[in-house]
Amino acid sequence: MRRWRMKLARALAALALLGQLSGGAASAETAAPQSTGFGSGERQVQELDSISTGADSDKITIVHVNDMHARAEETADNIGYAKLATLIKQIKAENPNTLVLDAGDTFHGQTIANLVSGESIVSFMNEIGFDAMTTGNHDYNYGSTRLQELAGMANFPVLAANVYKADGTRLLKPYVIENVGGLKVAVFGLATPETLYKTHPKNVEGLTFADPVAEAKKMVDELSGQADIILALSHLGLDASSKDTSLKVAQQVKGIDVMIDGHSHTVLESGLTSGTTLIAQTGEYGKNVGVVELTIANKQVTEKKAHLITRAEAENMTADPAVLELITTVKASQEDVLSKVIGMTQFNLSGEREKVRVSETNLGNLITDAMLNETGADVAITNGGGIRASIPAGEITKGDVISVLPFGNYIQTKQVTGADLKAALEHGVGSYPESLGAFPHVAGIRFKFDANQPAGQRVHTVLIKGQALDLNRTYVLATNDFMAAGGDEYVMFKSQPIMNDFSSLEEAVIDYIQEKMEMTSGVEGRIVVEALVDGSKEPIKPEQAEKKYIVKYGDTLSAIARNYHTTWQLLQKLNHIRNANLIYPGQHIALP
Repeated sequence: MRRWRMKLARALAALALLGQLSGGAASAETAAPQSTGFGSGERQVQELDSISTGADSDKITIVHVNDMHARAEETADNIGYAKLATLIKQIKAENPNTLVLDAGDTFHGQTIANLVSGESIVSFMNEIGFDAMTTGNHDYNYGSTRLQELAGMANFPVLAANVYKADGTRLLKPYVIENVGGLKVAVFGLATPETLYKTHPKNVEGLTFADPVAEAKKMVDELSGQADIILALSHLGLDASSKDTSLKVAQQVKGIDVMIDGHSHTVLESGLTSGTTLIAQTGEYGKNVGVVELTIANKQVTEKKAHLITRAEAENMTADPAVLELITTVKASQEDVLSKVIGMTQFNLSGEREKVRVSETNLGNLITDAMLNETGADVAITNGGGIRASIPAGEITKGDVISVLPFGNYIQTKQVTGADLKAALEHGVGSYPESLGAFPHVAGIRFKFDANQPAGQRVHTVLIKGQALDLNRTYVLATNDFMAAGGDEYVMFKSQPIMNDFSSLEEAVIDYIQEKMEMTSGVEGRIVVEALVDGSKEPIKPEQAEKKYIVKYGDTLSAIARNYHTTWQLLQKLNHIRNANLIYPGQHIALP
């Protein structure tokens, strides 16, 4: 039962006492925490007895999140850190014997985090008062050295028992022991071995991710004599395609009371029980907050219950003003970073909705080129609906790129067949000439399609790196995580396992622009639309093709391009037109 809502009035009355209440911690391999440089809310990691203020002494509450991916701000879907802070205060007012845990993929994913390499997220978590977190694969996206720096900034331990450096020592603390209501609660961390290929390999050079089952057994053996309750804080997940899962650990390691899990973005509304272990996971992005309630008798857990608090249930909750102000301050402090010039472009880089959803554009080419540069894949495909702005000719700033790619999507690689690629291209151009968010922008691919043919039968003459597409061959595809999961109805990509996770799209594009310094490419003919004849359903014949078009009063280059199923950029380039907005009646326009 969600008792925190039933006792809200009593909870709010007790809030005044919370500033004097703190659960303490003793950790293995502890280090003195450092300031994040953002805000306050710092809490020393030290062993203290928690003070009970009339709460049920036989209850321990665990509030948990996972796979936040730096979703700090509230949205229509996500609770956000400010309301999370309010929720935690309400729960602690009801029961001060409460732990707040994060199961990883936390420090990276959105601009507010990426611009400062995760430091902003640490500051928010410090203000909220997290007790511990484990590392997700994306927490290594800034490199292991930066991850250690972030752990040093945190006023809570960042745990990973199974991650070892080349010298055999652990990269981070393996566990922490919290004193909660007179009971010693041990929390140890487990990171997924998939991190070795679900972040860029350079980020984890020299690291070993040991078998989670073996390390969990070590932790239980070490902690059994020190703690009354043992919790695993794991970023392993429940995907059937993964070798190492939280379920596997629960099945093979006895003595773990609860596993707070992440990685697979699984929504467990009331948890999953395996043997005597309860596994809890919330889904993703702060769409839900997890609550586990433990009933204790004679220092033993006698009952375990898990439930979720949804975004809808938090709708009328007041955001915590301190956390909200901190988020606002951090965003304001990043304006200078956003204005940093990273390169130049000779062209307007076209990302306008009416262009990217119907045709190849130079900006779409730039983005997919950056995806290949980041991953080394054979081909790259991204959806036009994910491109949200243009970049004018001249200097390019980080803020420009983030305006183009505002969603924080990751680049992922998958092995797909030539038939999968053909099906994807057919889907992407199936609505042409109607606008479609799924319209494909590509690199490593050149293809033609005949708009006269029925949807699903349009694409032909597909070249991969200059060679004809082999429907039976396997290719390495780079795409965004939205499409990789079947988004925009790219269902042909959904079932294949992820080969590797890479950086976010905007980071890859920023790095690529900084590497190239000057963008000089225009539209290259990666996607060729075969023309129609006056709306005829018959494919155009070579002898019917017009070589010139004579401009009439009221014509625009864009309208001419649409009529002949090409792009205004190509017409501008072909005709050496300096200003695409200045054409005149009687002017002869060469057609491709």
